[in-house]
Formats: sequence, structure tokens, C-alpha cells
Amino acid sequence: MHESSEQRFLVNRTYDEIRVGDSSHLTRTLMPEDVKLFAILTGDVNPSVVDPGYSESGLFREVIAHGMWSGSLISTVLGTQFPGPGTILIDQSLHFSRPVTIGDTITIIVTAKQKFDHNKHVTFDCVCTNQEGLQVVRGTAEVLAPTEKVSRLHEVHMPSIRIDDKHERYIHLLERVKGLEPIPTAVAHPCDYESLKGPVQAFQAGIIEPILVGPENKIRAIAEEFGIDLSGIRIVHAAHSHDSAALAVSLVRTGDAEALMKGSLHTDELMGEVVARANGLRTSRRISHVFIMDVPTYHRPLLITDAAINIAPTLEDKADIIRNAIELAHIIGIPEPKVAILSAVETVNPKIQSTLDAAALCKMADRGQIKGGILDGPLAFDNAVSLIAAKTKGIKSAVAGHAEILVVPDLESGNMIAKQLEYLANALTAGIVLGTKVPIVLTSRADTAETRTASCVIAALIAHHNRKLGTV
Repeated sequence: MHESSEQRFLVNRTYDEIRVGDSSHLTRTLMPEDVKLFAILTGDVNPSVVDPGYSESGLFREVIAHGMWSGSLISTVLGTQFPGPGTILIDQSLHFSRPVTIGDTITIIVTAKQKFDHNKHVTFDCVCTNQEGLQVVRGTAEVLAPTEKVSRLHEVHMPSIRIDDKHERYIHLLERVKGLEPIPTAVAHPCDYESLKGPVQAFQAGIIEPILVGPENKIRAIAEEFGIDLSGIRIVHAAHSHDSAALAVSLVRTGDAEALMKGSLHTDELMGEVVARANGLRTSRRISHVFIMDVPTYHRPLLITDAAINIAPTLEDKADIIRNAIELAHIIGIPEPKVAILSAVETVNPKIQSTLDAAALCKMADRGQIKGGILDGPLAFDNAVSLIAAKTKGIKSAVAGHAEILVVPDLESGNMIAKQLEYLANALTAGIVLGTKVPIVLTSRADTAETRTASCVIAALIAHHNRKLGTV
């Protein structure tokens, strides 16, 4: 949120200047954000107003405005136009003739009806009509009219308000796999509420077919405690968390599952089985992790890598980390991702290894050793995501200000960036492990069921891509 300024020339009409029959009007179009903001300000969360699903089954079959949204616009006309600044509202009555729905354009007309010299009051007829000329609100208002003239340029300082509905972004992500066949997914040790609810929620959304691997009695007890429906879900009994990890990986190796998902066990337990040379899920590519983030204050998706697997990646590791991220970007619909290789500075400094790695990686891309994306670096974080910051520093780059993949110097810096975006910028987050035979949903034990379900969407998209390539 930031503050914006608007200059308006305000002129009022004093009591003596008002004539019976004089009028003024205002026109506004109802937007979805108006309904949400009005609900936030008033606390009126009537489902017929704010819940599209409920509205579709209600009397009007669509989302309608709060009645007082129109009423408040009458007050706007009285207070800012006619009579204008200095007006005090004394009494108001309203009759609502028909609903106002999203997209309707409402014209508010107030007309002076009667004046009272003894107390300087004026009554107004108030009428609101929609774009079809149909009346939606009518009523009267009584005001104490201003007696002193106001005629000046007025600078109004108002905050710019951004209505961010994280749930809407979540629903939009789920639609990415609508119509696709659910992917069999081995879930290792889902033995707490969030780690069990996540895969079940993804199952109910038609994203995956979970195979719950862990102590069966414990899984069922958690489901019963929290009212989680396990109907239609297969459970494979495992004695403990380490056994759960081994059995889950074996289900992938035998083809019973096309994706793997971490439950409430420690990451090292699961990844230890994944990287095992004899029975693991390694490929020729370095294993890496990607956070896929929908940040409401940024104009494109962000892929942050690696913030969970590689602690201090070498130049060779970073090359594979970038290749993995570029392939994922292609799968989720970014044909030529812009890759920013991050450091603390945007110039090559022999004393900062990450700047040397960035320069080498960019040259590798020039030589065709890394394909499918546009690389630039070293770039500081601000230059990568802000075109203004890049221009201020004189950086001319196709990546600066438009980055879609952020390649971090090490796990610590990447994890901090991702968690800051999630908890301070309200980013919708998904996490996935790449460079393995199947996608692995690797979330933190603190992550919500929604984050786990969002990660399942990414895993499903990768699994369907692998089916097309015939790699499963």
C-alpha cells in the first residue's frame, strides 16, 4: 500500500445560493474490489453479497452490492459536490428498488426539494439509476447547508489500497490441473493434521490419488480426531518414519506412484532414501528444490532456487539448478524464462564468489551449455525485480526488473527470501524437488494444507509432462 495524491477543485453552494430544483449528479461503476472493500470496512459478510457460490443459488443468481454502497454515494454527492464542503447530514431515508450487481454503472442525482430559513436546513430528493435507466435506490436527505463559501484547489492524500484475495489466487492455481487425471502420489508419514489434510484436500480436488505410507493406526486416529475423510484413499502400513520413507520411495520405483510427497517426517529422512545409490530416485542431473511463488505485489510468477536442498552449491551445481528451474518454467507455461543470478552486488567482484559464478553461468548460456532461458547476473535482488532500481543503477538487461527465476548464492539466502515473501508479502507458495525420477513435494512441517495442495498442483503438472515424454 502506498499513498497517492489527487488535486481537486472544490466549490460548495451556500444555503443562500441553493435554489429549489437545483441538482447535481455522480456516476460510478461497481467493481468486485468495491464489494470486498465495503465488506472489510463494515464487517458485513452477508454471503449473498460476498460469496459467489451462495449468490448463484440465491434470489438474484449473482453477486450483488451492499445496499449502503449506493447510499454512501448519495452522501458523497452531498458532501463533495452539492451543497459540498461544510455540509452536515442530518437525516436520510432510502428505499431499495432493485439490486446493484457487479459491472452496473450507477448514476446518483440529488435535487434540492425544500429550504428552511430558520435553521438553514435543506431537503433533497435522491435517486440512483443503473445503466438501463432503471431506478435502484430512491430516498430523501436532510442536511445542514454550509453558510461560508468554499472555493479552492484541494490536495487530497489518500492511500492506494490493494485488495489481495489469496484464496482466489489459490483457486486459480487449482484450475491449472482441472480436467487432468489425478496422479498416484506416495505420501511419506502423514502423521499430523496439516500433512494429512494436504494430500486429502488435493485428493478431493482431483489433483492426486494419495497413497498414505505410515503407521496406519496413527493416521486413522488423526483423521478421526480432526474429521478428515479417508474414504477411497489407500493406506500402506509402515512401522515408523524411516520405514515410511523407504516404502514411499519403493512405491515410486515399482511404478505404483508417479510423485512423492513429504509428510511430517524430517527432510533428511526422506531425502536420504531418495538419494540412495542402490534404491533411490537419482538421475544424471543434480537434485534441487524450487519455490514457486505467486507474489501479489509482483507482476509475474517467481521461481526461487535452491532454498532447501543444496546448502552451498558449486558452479557446476548451479548450472544444474538453473537447468531444472528452466524446465519447470517451461512446464508451467513460461516459454523463455528470465533468469536472474543473484548476489549482493550487480558487478563482478573477485572477492565475492557468487559474482564470479554468475558471470561464468551467463557465459555458459552464451555458449549453449545452459539453454531455454535468458540469463543475467550478477544482479542484486532489487535490480532483479524492480525496473526502476535497475534503471537507477544504469543496468540495461532483458532480465532486470522482469525476473521469473531467482538463482540464489546459497540455501540460507534463498530460504530467507522465500520465507519473507510468504510471510510478509502474502505470497502463495508451492515447493517441489527436481532432478529426480519423479517430482517430490517437499514442504516444511510448518506449511499449511493449502501450501501442500498447491505443491501437488505443480507435481501433477510435472508428472503429466513426464507421461507425454514417456519417462514414467
